[in-house]
Amino acid sequence: MRAERDLPFGDDEETVDPSVEIEAVAVRLLAVREHSRHELHNKLGRGFDRDTVQAVLDQLVECGLVSDERFTEHYVASRIRKGFGPLRIRAELRERGIDGDLIEAWLDLEDGAWCECLREVARRRFGDERTADRRIQAKQARFLQYRGFPESLIRDYLWGVA
Repeated sequence: MRAERDLPFGDDEETVDPSVEIEAVAVRLLAVREHSRHELHNKLGRGFDRDTVQAVLDQLVECGLVSDERFTEHYVASRIRKGFGPLRIRAELRERGIDGDLIEAWLDLEDGAWCECLREVARRRFGDERTADRRIQAKQARFLQYRGFPESLIRDYLWGVA
């Protein structure tokens, strides 16, 4: 009887497979929002063995729970709704480990929709009136560059071409 009291709790329980725990954490993260494989690898790699994380992520990609393509689609749509341009979105996707070919497939700089997006962002920020004052135009250009719009589109907008 005395020997049973000396045993700490949990000795008779089986140890949990780390891959099951990694998968559970990954699924919880994915339930909140889409993540790129690179993001998940970085987040999970802080608390778990990186080789095991890699193996679990391979399984999650194989079964379709992790998809860089789906992440890119959601991310681009979200950033466009928030008024960001293609240059900034491209840089942010690179930071999140998205392949350059996949980025280019989603961000066509020749697409006329970017011009419309720039006009909408400028209208919300500066109003409908355009100005001839060069200082104000320079300030507007800096803001639009910060938002990630190409200089050619900004020039066309400021000079009244777009």
